Amino acid sequence: MAFFRVKGGHSLKGEIIPQGAKNEALQVICATLLTEEEVTINNIPDIRDVNKLLELMSELGVTIRKKGSGSFLFKADKVDINYLETKGFKNKAAALRGSIMILGPLLARFGKANVPKPGGDKIGRRRLDTHFIGFEKLGARFRYDDDDKYYHIDASGLHGAYMLLDEASVTGTANILMAAVLANGKTTIYNAACEPYIQQLCKMLNKMGAKISGVGSNLLQIEGVKKLKGTDHTLLPDMIEVGSFIGLAAMTKSEITIKNAGIEHLGIIPDIFARLGINMDFVGDDIFIPQQDNYEIETFIDGSIMSIADAPWPGLTPDLLSVFLVVATQAKGNVLIHQKMFESRLFFVDKLIDMGAQIILCDPHRATVMGLDRKVPLRGIKMSSPDIRAGVALLIAALSAKGTSEIHNIDQIDRGYQQIDIRLRNLGADIQRID
Repeated sequence: MAFFRVKGGHSLKGEIIPQGAKNEALQVICATLLTEEEVTINNIPDIRDVNKLLELMSELGVTIRKKGSGSFLFKADKVDINYLETKGFKNKAAALRGSIMILGPLLARFGKANVPKPGGDKIGRRRLDTHFIGFEKLGARFRYDDDDKYYHIDASGLHGAYMLLDEASVTGTANILMAAVLANGKTTIYNAACEPYIQQLCKMLNKMGAKISGVGSNLLQIEGVKKLKGTDHTLLPDMIEVGSFIGLAAMTKSEITIKNAGIEHLGIIPDIFARLGINMDFVGDDIFIPQQDNYEIETFIDGSIMSIADAPWPGLTPDLLSVFLVVATQAKGNVLIHQKMFESRLFFVDKLIDMGAQIILCDPHRATVMGLDRKVPLRGIKMSSPDIRAGVALLIAALSAKGTSEIHNIDQIDRGYQQIDIRLRNLGADIQRID
């Protein structure tokens, strides 16, 4: 298995362009199943999770042709629904959590589908009730076979429905939305997720002929149509990568410019970094992070310790809490990191403690970080990446640390970050991929 060998303590400098948004890519690629006409998607990132989905879609019968760097043409006019019964599909879909989002399009277009219990990050319980309750509201019937770990769904007559989602699930909203666009009648979805990924999916579907209103809010209304057509769609920059690069610049005392950052779609992410004391300049759609020898965490108005918590959009995305936590280890001041959505996502802090960070893991959801104010640098160690976001947080820690670190299980990092070692070396990082 490959691992990263990182010699830390070097300041970086230069420009970096964020990849296309991973989470958006998984959704809009699945959406190409809704039409037999050609759909072109641009700015697709070359990462493990997306490549696995492309392979799965190809084996499902979708014609996929590469048009250029990050640009692919999809034509789903020869979908083989029987592929869902094969062992090959089961193995591929079970290894990729994003595979669950082929269900909505397949149910809408073919009236049936099945999918194995999907995989993904080991970050705690991630239930699928929202998806299936939504499908049931639309008229689908399903059963879960505990013997073969398969979900079997019959949706031969989907119809519009009113529903209140039990949680503002991004993938749940996307899946239900894609099923509803071809259902008969009007669908109303309250408590819908409204992340930029969902907004982009809605815009793409509307260009294909769907009738979706309320885009950008938590109330979506969909008038079902008979058929969708082809379109051309370009992914947003990945806001998680943008946040990761801001944190990297702060931790390593680096001067970095993030080009074409999609600033208008970042929500409160820059504001949270500002609360940690990180300076940023916004020039057009670029973010310039100047070299900072020190940064200080704000307190609340009454002087109490700052807390940072995730929340449904437009609140803070949970995918960046690992990065905020790492950045806080070298700040001046203290902060409470509250990860509300996943109960195992903070368990990587034991590696940071081994590196010399002062962190108290209060419980599975909360960690208190006492910043070292650069007085004691983190030290390099041998560690393993437990999931995508913790993996890149540990990589940031290693790049700032004194000495050499080894990061194993980097397949997790490759799932979400395109050629991260090569791109960081272009900034001056001492990082090697060892096979």
